Amino acid sequence: MRIQEQERKGALEKERVDVTLPGRRIPFGKRHPITQVLEETIDIFSRLGFEVVEGPEVELDYYNFEALNIPKGHPAREMQSTFFISDEVVLRTHTSPMEVRTMEKHPPPVRIISPGPCYRRDSDPTHSPMFYQVEGLLVDKGVTFADLKGVLTVFVHQMFGEKTKLRFRPSFFPFTEPSAEVDIECFICGGKGCGVCSNTGWLEILGSGMTDPAVFGFVNYDPEEVTGFAFGMGVERIAMLKFGINDIRLFFTNDLRFLRQF
Repeated sequence: MRIQEQERKGALEKERVDVTLPGRRIPFGKRHPITQVLEETIDIFSRLGFEVVEGPEVELDYYNFEALNIPKGHPAREMQSTFFISDEVVLRTHTSPMEVRTMEKHPPPVRIISPGPCYRRDSDPTHSPMFYQVEGLLVDKGVTFADLKGVLTVFVHQMFGEKTKLRFRPSFFPFTEPSAEVDIECFICGGKGCGVCSNTGWLEILGSGMTDPAVFGFVNYDPEEVTGFAFGMGVERIAMLKFGINDIRLFFTNDLRFLRQF
């Protein structure tokens, strides 16, 4: 017993604890800026009645391209630098395949957004090999371009503020016609023109358009009965504009000094 008491006494002397010292707090984490913007985007469109759907990241060429009116050999495929698993399987280049997958299973009306990661062979200050996208689709009787403008105007004002000016600029996408890019007024120069906006006074945030009737042909929708619109946006792009970030690679370096700012 005496030996055990001596051992305990010696251990206590060696492991003496100063109970007056302040405790070491466990640091609290924060949501990643991309997560913050993604959740805010989902929340905005959910309040507008859009349902969230998700799908495979390893996708068939049919859904990623062909059923979206981009057949093999079409020049529009060059716009999306693709990772091929095989001739018929790819890493999805956008979340647009969920438009077709959803319409195959559900008759109109359809009102969905599809958030998730996408993959393209791009890497520079404004592009990443992996990025997040939110695709949206609304199909019903009597849907017009005015409805598209209304929905996206609400989104822009909710995301960037009620006073944010936006414009719809004609563009091209294989699965929408007519198509338009959506720009917001440059928040740096107030629309006067600067290096950030390439002296145009505008910053591009997303692409959109009325669903091409050819797409309805792949899902047995009658284009004489229903119309629809689609839009797609890169979450990193929205986050860069919202937080004033000039290099997309900062999102993926895991630098806590950067992440703690948000």
